[in-house]
Amino acid sequence: MPLTVKDMMEAANAVVERVDVARARQLMEDGALLLDVRDAPELETAGRAQGSHHIPRGMLEFRADAGTPFHDSQLQKDRAIVIHCASGGRAALAGKLLKDMGYTQVYNMGGLKEWQEAGGPMIEPVDPGM
Repeated sequence: MPLTVKDMMEAANAVVERVDVARARQLMEDGALLLDVRDAPELETAGRAQGSHHIPRGMLEFRADAGTPFHDSQLQKDRAIVIHCASGGRAALAGKLLKDMGYTQVYNMGGLKEWQEAGGPMIEPVDPGM
């Protein structure tokens, strides 16, 4: 039977711990990477969490694999990674992907809105000059 998004979300949520912003910030203080997996137009529109590192969800496999020429050195299997997107769904799926690839300390912070509501510092979107 083919997988559904519901199946994939249940599997992801079963293996990727959900953390609140306070815990995410504590993990960051201890060296965790805050990873934003939203698409570039979302960052341009909504801004981003200060201190976050951006890798769009569609490129994550390539950036996470040290065997590709696209590997991002910020992604290390022994470094904690706190992921967020706009609402938490892509973050959960991205977290499961990283766990499947051998990353062990992976957390889902949910969406950027939670970060903002908890007073997390922001880098505002670039003014398009209009």
